Amino acid sequence: MKPVKASAKFACLLAATAVLALAGCTKVNPPGQDTASTSTLQQVLQRGTLRVGDCLTFAPFGFYNKDGQPDGYDVDLAKELAKEMGVKLEVVNTTSANRIPNLQTAKVDVVFCNFTRNLERAKEIAFTTPYVVASEALLVKKSSGIQSAKDMANRTIATVKGSTNGDEVRSMGIPVKIQEYDSSEAAILAVKQGQADAMIEDNNFLAYQAKLDPDLVVTNEALVPLEYNAFGVKAGDQVWLNYLNLFLFNINASKQNAELYKKWFGTDPRYPLNPQF
Repeated sequence: MKPVKASAKFACLLAATAVLALAGCTKVNPPGQDTASTSTLQQVLQRGTLRVGDCLTFAPFGFYNKDGQPDGYDVDLAKELAKEMGVKLEVVNTTSANRIPNLQTAKVDVVFCNFTRNLERAKEIAFTTPYVVASEALLVKKSSGIQSAKDMANRTIATVKGSTNGDEVRSMGIPVKIQEYDSSEAAILAVKQGQADAMIEDNNFLAYQAKLDPDLVVTNEALVPLEYNAFGVKAGDQVWLNYLNLFLFNINASKQNAELYKKWFGTDPRYPLNPQF
């Protein structure tokens, strides 16, 4: 084999060095890695409109007011978020069933909608830190003398058809009669009219009902493990998730979230957002 001239070797070395330098200067993002330019955050700022998915059939979290406009606790939070971002707000009426699909198909930028964080949902979307905590309690008349589920022996609990809420009391070994109604409104009316001794439901929802009727009160107990509700976002968008978490940190630290809760539910938040383990 003929020896290679020094000049040829040097030329080959320069070419190899150039290739390595080019590779070193070219940044390759790992598959699925989010960047600020492709984040929903940047898209919302460029669009000038924040699209929030909210359930407008579950007062006082979300509902249509007398003027036909979205209103409620979640809507107030959405207004604060849009204000901080300097964009307009578009509230998209959402159901429990289409919360995740609407995120995955980018019909909305974020979902509030009484969204409980759990591991099954976390396989498909991402959640922020919690902004409200829920459990189940009893709605009773103040004059009933009922202070907890232990006082419900041989009494009647009103529930909504298809709900398993009454089973929580039965699982405590308390003999109760379960009376099912077609709607929450019908179950509440049954308590007001004395057809049932209590109604079992989400404690936040019941707090709102007690605010509307001074003759009603909510028992101070947690009949099921606490549920931590958060904002839902499309998976893989860490920039947007970081922004929303900082927004929640700020409104919680400033007590603004607690003030909005009291505005709509008539009481201070019952459970802390950060559990003690």
